[in-house]
Amino acid sequence: MPERPGGRSTAGIKDVARVAGVSVGTVSNVLNQPHRVSEPTRRHVQQVIARLGYVRSEYARQLRAGRSRMLGLLVLDMGNPFFVDVARGVER
Repeated sequence: MPERPGGRSTAGIKDVARVAGVSVGTVSNVLNQPHRVSEPTRRHVQQVIARLGYVRSEYARQLRAGRSRMLGLLVLDMGNPFFVDVARGVER
Protein backbone atom coordinates (compact mmCIF):
# COMPACT_ATOMS: atom_id res chain seq x y z
CA MET A 1 0.00 0.00 0.00
CA PRO A 2 1.19 3.58 -0.55
CA GLU A 3 2.81 5.32 2.38
CA ARG A 4 0.64 8.10 3.79
CA PRO A 5 1.49 11.07 6.01
CA GLY A 6 2.21 9.94 9.54
CA GLY A 7 3.95 6.81 8.30
CA ARG A 8 0.85 4.67 8.13
CA SER A 9 -0.06 2.57 5.14
CA THR A 10 -3.64 2.87 3.91
CA ALA A 11 -5.49 1.63 0.88
CA GLY A 12 -6.62 4.05 -1.79
CA ILE A 13 -9.42 3.71 -4.29
CA LYS A 14 -6.94 2.49 -6.94
CA ASP A 15 -5.76 -0.25 -4.58
CA VAL A 16 -9.36 -1.36 -4.01
CA ALA A 17 -10.00 -1.42 -7.77
CA ARG A 18 -6.82 -3.43 -8.46
CA VAL A 19 -7.51 -6.05 -5.77
CA ALA A 20 -11.20 -6.33 -6.69
CA GLY A 21 -10.40 -6.60 -10.39
CA VAL A 22 -12.68 -3.72 -11.36
CA SER A 23 -12.22 -0.17 -12.59
CA VAL A 24 -11.77 2.84 -10.33
CA GLY A 25 -15.10 4.05 -11.73
CA THR A 26 -16.83 0.91 -10.49
CA VAL A 27 -15.40 1.39 -7.00
CA SER A 28 -16.53 5.02 -7.12
CA ASN A 29 -20.03 3.92 -8.14
CA VAL A 30 -20.15 1.40 -5.29
CA LEU A 31 -19.33 4.23 -2.88
CA ASN A 32 -21.43 7.01 -4.40
CA GLN A 33 -24.15 5.45 -6.55
CA PRO A 34 -24.50 1.81 -5.46
CA HIS A 35 -27.72 1.35 -7.43
CA ARG A 36 -25.66 1.55 -10.63
CA VAL A 37 -23.61 -1.56 -9.76
CA SER A 38 -24.87 -5.14 -9.85
CA GLU A 39 -25.41 -6.76 -6.47
CA PRO A 40 -22.64 -9.39 -6.82
CA THR A 41 -20.08 -6.78 -7.94
CA ARG A 42 -21.16 -4.38 -5.21
CA ARG A 43 -20.79 -7.09 -2.54
CA HIS A 44 -17.37 -8.11 -3.87
CA VAL A 45 -16.07 -4.52 -3.91
CA GLN A 46 -17.47 -3.88 -0.43
CA GLN A 47 -15.67 -7.00 0.85
CA VAL A 48 -12.39 -5.78 -0.63
CA ILE A 49 -12.97 -2.33 0.90
CA ALA A 50 -13.44 -3.94 4.30
CA ARG A 51 -10.47 -6.29 3.90
CA LEU A 52 -8.09 -3.51 2.86
CA GLY A 53 -9.44 -1.07 5.44
CA TYR A 54 -10.17 1.59 2.82
CA VAL A 55 -11.46 4.82 4.33
CA ARG A 56 -12.74 7.54 2.05
CA SER A 57 -10.60 10.68 2.22
CA GLU A 58 -12.72 13.81 2.38
CA TYR A 59 -9.64 15.84 1.51
CA ALA A 60 -9.08 13.83 -1.66
CA ARG A 61 -12.73 14.22 -2.64
CA GLN A 62 -12.56 17.97 -2.19
CA LEU A 63 -9.30 18.19 -4.14
CA ARG A 64 -10.76 16.16 -6.99
CA ALA A 65 -13.92 18.29 -7.03
CA GLY A 66 -11.83 21.46 -7.22
CA ARG A 67 -13.37 22.96 -4.10
CA SER A 68 -13.02 22.54 -0.40
CA ARG A 69 -14.58 23.69 2.82
CA MET A 70 -11.25 24.94 4.17
CA LEU A 71 -10.45 28.49 5.05
CA GLY A 72 -6.97 29.91 5.53
CA LEU A 73 -6.35 32.61 8.09
CA LEU A 74 -3.13 34.54 8.53
CA VAL A 75 -2.72 36.14 11.91
CA LEU A 76 -0.01 38.68 12.68
CA ASP A 77 0.40 37.92 16.37
CA MET A 78 -1.37 35.14 18.25
CA GLY A 79 0.00 36.65 21.45
CA ASN A 80 -2.35 39.60 20.93
CA PRO A 81 -5.78 38.84 22.43
CA PHE A 82 -7.49 40.78 19.63
CA PHE A 83 -6.22 38.36 17.00
CA VAL A 84 -7.13 35.38 19.17
CA ASP A 85 -10.71 36.71 19.35
CA VAL A 86 -10.76 37.24 15.57
CA ALA A 87 -9.56 33.66 15.00
CA ARG A 88 -12.22 32.29 17.35
CA GLY A 89 -14.89 34.29 15.53
CA VAL A 90 -13.75 32.95 12.16
CA GLU A 91 -13.76 29.41 13.54
CA ARG A 92 -17.33 29.76 14.80
